[in-house]
Amino acid sequence: ERPPVVTVMGHVDHGKTSLLDAIRKANVIATEAGGITQHIGAYQVEINNKRITFLDTPGHEAFTAMRARGTQVTDIAILVVAADDGVMPQTIEAINHAKAAEVPIIVAINKIDKPSANPEKVKQELTEHGIIAEEWGGDTIMVPVSAKTQEGIPQLLEMILLVAEVGELKANPNRLARGTVVEAELDKGRGPVATVLVQKGTLHIGDNVVAGTTFGKVRAMIDDKGRRVKTARPSTPVEVLGFSEVPPAGEVFVAIADEKDARHIAGKYQIKKREEELGKTARVSLDDLFKQISEGEVKELNIIIKADVQGSIEALSQSLNKLSTNEVRVNTIHSGVGTITESDVMLASASNAIIIGFNVRPDTNTRKVIEAENIDLRLYRVIYDAIDDVKAAMAGLLEPTFKEVVIGRAEVRATSKVPKVGTIAGSYVTEGKITRQAGVRVIRDGIVIHEGKISSLKRFKDDVKEVVSGYECGIGVENFNDVKENDAIEAFIMEEIKREL
Repeated sequence: ERPPVVTVMGHVDHGKTSLLDAIRKANVIATEAGGITQHIGAYQVEINNKRITFLDTPGHEAFTAMRARGTQVTDIAILVVAADDGVMPQTIEAINHAKAAEVPIIVAINKIDKPSANPEKVKQELTEHGIIAEEWGGDTIMVPVSAKTQEGIPQLLEMILLVAEVGELKANPNRLARGTVVEAELDKGRGPVATVLVQKGTLHIGDNVVAGTTFGKVRAMIDDKGRRVKTARPSTPVEVLGFSEVPPAGEVFVAIADEKDARHIAGKYQIKKREEELGKTARVSLDDLFKQISEGEVKELNIIIKADVQGSIEALSQSLNKLSTNEVRVNTIHSGVGTITESDVMLASASNAIIIGFNVRPDTNTRKVIEAENIDLRLYRVIYDAIDDVKAAMAGLLEPTFKEVVIGRAEVRATSKVPKVGTIAGSYVTEGKITRQAGVRVIRDGIVIHEGKISSLKRFKDDVKEVVSGYECGIGVENFNDVKENDAIEAFIMEEIKREL
């Protein structure tokens, strides 16, 4: 038997942390070292002689990173939804994450002490995402709670134990430990500190451990209440001192009998990691989709859809899902309104998905992440183009004739109307360069409002061929006069790509 590991997820400000605090207050004697919350991100509470481990993941980053590395950390996901606020974008994201990881969900409807709370509405909204309450004939347990007044907390804990019992969670404590690094940081006084969750076996002081490319010897272990402990059994979170460097969060750690072996394995990992960096993993991309299908590597094509309006998403995901054949299933794992964000990219990386953006653009940071993670990102303005591309890719007919390359971005600082010419955007080039021949897009708040050509490009009074980053220029966009301050102008060129056989 081992205690269940519970991850608390939900939208920002719906009370994830306050709920955890309430649970700990109800069951933890408040004797933390000087009342300081340990930055461990994982807690254990005890109820009727049974223990539950809670993971307070900052957002879903850790969750995704762990899934990307193929580790299943969580046994139960608690979805916190505020009763007065209902289902929000991150709530949906959390649901998608939990479903993709195939983790049972318990919904905690929080803030029921508020006069504006409406738990029934929350249940109604959740049914739209395939989560149906037990009393409505579904299989999801929903518990109304209030972190503020402690109401419903005992019921929630009982439900967790109930779900855990059904799952029959077992682990063998009498072996060398292995588990997952939940968080890690470099502490000024103590060196690299890793919060680890033991999943199998027991971790002892003096054990040699390896986590990815880092290794070390456990010098000290501190539990979630700030006490020093000598051993850590399965499902126990502890802070471990003694790693050679800070291990990556989400990495698997293993205890090894012999120190020589530990060094050797870490060294091997380093070589492997270097090789991986060089031969960046075989991500799915539309260009070589057919090849991967025919080799039988791809059984399903995971897609993340981001669009400027909800309607486009519905249309796209339905049309794409209809493209599924008996060899390949098209699977929309996440969709949302708004710009493409880093968490979308992380999800794509974890689930090996491609991202389809419809009338939206990623910002600079996200673009860098996409390049680093090597994700296939497709941006469209016409639904049929997206559908045709995916269809063609599945049939192996994708003709990569033109590929769009973004060469520069400028932000509009001022606009001036020039008779007979139209509106000129006085712009500052923030990255890359803007050239006279390039196509341009006008972007407002991450949404494309116009795509066309440049009608004039000037520096002071002179016509110029190109303006590089750090300079200001006047840009006139052909047949478009509605440029406003703070818009972004993106220049791109179409590169012709030869097909390779």
